[in-house]
Amino acid sequence: MPEKNRTYRACIEGYTSEGLGVARIDGQAVFVHRALRGEDCDVLILKVLKNAAFGKVVQVHEPSPHRREPDCPWYGRCGGCDFRHMDREEELYAKRQRVQDALRRIGGSDVTVETILSGEPLHYRNKSQYPVSADGQVGFYKARSHQVIPVDCCRIQKPQAGAAAEALRRYIRECGVPCYDERTRRGLVRHLYVRTNSAGQSLVCVLVNGRKLPREDTLVSFMRQALPNAVGVVLGVNTQPTGAVLGSEYRTLWGADVLEDTLCGLSFRLSVPSFYQVNHDMAEVLYDTAVDFAGLTGHETVLDLYCGAGTISLLLAQKARHVVGIEIVPQAILDAEENARRNGVENVEFHAAAAEKLLPQLVEKGLRPQVVVLDPPRKGCEEAVLAAIAQAAPERVVYVSCDPATLARDAKFLCAHGFQALRCQSVDMFCQTGHVETVMSLVQQKPDDIVKVGIDADELAVTKAESKATYGEIQTRVKEQTGLNVTPLYIAQVKRKHGIIERECYN
Repeated sequence: MPEKNRTYRACIEGYTSEGLGVARIDGQAVFVHRALRGEDCDVLILKVLKNAAFGKVVQVHEPSPHRREPDCPWYGRCGGCDFRHMDREEELYAKRQRVQDALRRIGGSDVTVETILSGEPLHYRNKSQYPVSADGQVGFYKARSHQVIPVDCCRIQKPQAGAAAEALRRYIRECGVPCYDERTRRGLVRHLYVRTNSAGQSLVCVLVNGRKLPREDTLVSFMRQALPNAVGVVLGVNTQPTGAVLGSEYRTLWGADVLEDTLCGLSFRLSVPSFYQVNHDMAEVLYDTAVDFAGLTGHETVLDLYCGAGTISLLLAQKARHVVGIEIVPQAILDAEENARRNGVENVEFHAAAAEKLLPQLVEKGLRPQVVVLDPPRKGCEEAVLAAIAQAAPERVVYVSCDPATLARDAKFLCAHGFQALRCQSVDMFCQTGHVETVMSLVQQKPDDIVKVGIDADELAVTKAESKATYGEIQTRVKEQTGLNVTPLYIAQVKRKHGIIERECYN
């Protein structure tokens, strides 16, 4: 086992999900800051845990041809970027490998991750969230901490975001506004939120621990000076003692409380809490991939889970018979309904509810979509959602994920309940960071053989008790007669194929 504060010579074998190099020293995995695959390094051990250790490079004996000098003065202090010490080619290799490793190690899947799709790595983020420290610093958190690093020019954020951050600093400084202290839970200003559309217009929201700010007209004036193309300034109320950024109430200080943008030829209205992909150009690539994976012919009912402001729903509706969208954020559903109206899309309906609560109810009432599309948060799907999807038995599931580990976990569940992973495509939505977006297509498994089971005429005389045979009893019977293991999903598919109403004819 390596010892803390001791230096070892080691070869870097690969990467972690955060872009740390991985080496083996004295039989233990060591995660090395700013090390590149294939490099021969001297590694100083900083921390030793039970099953792993952390270190940093103190000397590189044989540097990788992919190593480069970081182009950001805050790199290594700000926790935003992970890959600025390597070129784009190596970054894309690391991300694709991360997805492939997760699918194999966690999901037990051998599906191949296709060549990762990428775009412009600079100033691509259309949404920025700046934490504000108790002493008035506006910036980004240091990695694995809540220490705010005052970044004044971020290379992945839109320039409008940096201008708004400077305007907020000026307001705090000149107006003497107290900022929120996480320890005492006192003070006002907590976060700055800036969303910018593809036309360069911005919506600004200041999140506060209260319902008003001193000299709100001055805040608006400073923001309008810094952002001539701003459409509105909003005050968000967040009095909860948690790390959540957004609040539950919003009040417009000036202008509009929504921002409009165009994506994939459709127009969208976005309020502050609405989900919308942060990289506009790569979002178009991502959604085109998802729609392609859905394989729609115009006759399908499609279920879009975690639909946000309806971006994917409206794109799917152009090629499907009907689309049902479910999203837990009520304001996002209002935006989705408005987005459908403004784009003239009528074959779509939206529900404001938690997917894990509403979906099982809809399936129990008979909802049987041919295609399910899901784009859950980083934590992935609740098991109740996956179980309801398995029960609904769609022909195809398209899973859009921002976390390879939860994608692999959820895909493993679906594959254990009658589905098979067909394709997997990663998209570099979050350039220079350790995050990666992935689209996976899963289809119903088809039986390789047909097994004929003989039935005597006497067996057709079904008693009242026998008419209520359970799926478990069916599985046992098939196992006894054929030696085969069949899933409840397969039984449901056979019933559907032969026109048997499942609720009336359980056996």
